[in-house]
Amino acid sequence: MKHTGKILFVCVENAGRSQMAEALAKHRGTSAMSAGTVPATTVNPVVVEVMKERGIDLSLSRPKMLTVDMVNEADLVVTMGCSVEEVCPAPLIARMQKKLVEWNIEDPKDKPIEKVREISNEIEHRVAELNRLSKSKTSRMML
Repeated sequence: MKHTGKILFVCVENAGRSQMAEALAKHRGTSAMSAGTVPATTVNPVVVEVMKERGIDLSLSRPKMLTVDMVNEADLVVTMGCSVEEVCPAPLIARMQKKLVEWNIEDPKDKPIEKVREISNEIEHRVAELNRLSKSKTSRMML
């Protein structure tokens, strides 16, 4: 079962972790989006390659700027461990607090492909866990 709400994955550059998380969540049928507080110009090419190995094409993906509308639309905001608090405006952080989860995942930037694969596996595991928890929560609500 998929997560029932929209998930927003946030990173600083939106070029690695948050892009992988969005793609892996969507691959599982979850409504997801990602954005960065200071977006890069392109998605990390090693990330694109690792996701291609998984059958997910990120070659046309582009980093996006985090907006208030994105935060408002999201039922859950997942920060990827990139000190978003240091680069996000305080009002935006305040809006995220009630639905914020911090994953603290290593940045794949400048890492070899083997390490990026490990990071991708960790993100996939956490996305699956979100889906499992959502399914459990939905089941309890139906009882």
